[in-house]
Amino acid sequence: MNKLLLVTAITVFGLANVHSQEIHLGAKVGINFASIYGDNTGNLDPITSLVNFGVVAEMPFSEKLSFQPEIMYSIQGYSIGEDVVALNYMNLPLMGKYYITKGFSVEAGPQIGFLLSAKYEDVNVKDNFKTLDFGVNLGLGYKLDNGLNFGARYDLGLSNINDLNGTSDKFRNGVFQVSVGYFFF
Repeated sequence: MNKLLLVTAITVFGLANVHSQEIHLGAKVGINFASIYGDNTGNLDPITSLVNFGVVAEMPFSEKLSFQPEIMYSIQGYSIGEDVVALNYMNLPLMGKYYITKGFSVEAGPQIGFLLSAKYEDVNVKDNFKTLDFGVNLGLGYKLDNGLNFGARYDLGLSNINDLNGTSDKFRNGVFQVSVGYFFF
């Protein structure tokens, strides 16, 4: 899985040299409001995680249109009463951005997530979840001239992440994210 992640990252960021002369590299950090939706999830509650961080690149195609690949570490999951199921992902969002006005953009794109670990009350429950998660992201962003940027995004999980034997229930990730970032150049 680490090799696939590395090859994907090199490919995505390598495309920048082919399509764009002006590449902006940066980092961002944010808060996740995450849960699971699907079959028999009525008793599951959302969690708030202060862990969502990674690196981003923005490659403008024109004044209005950009491509923004990211590599993000993200704690997602849900709670059952007071107990939390923490799903730790390495996510690769591939966002298309359209600037409505100077600095203000709407964004959308697919995301692939690689499950790194899953814990419930300090017990490893990774075998209960599939290692790959596919989703689509929709969001808004605002970028200042000095490189500081802000974003809000929703990740709608498309794939069933449930791998628990004996059940046919389908579970999907649902994550609302708020972030702040900075483009270094």
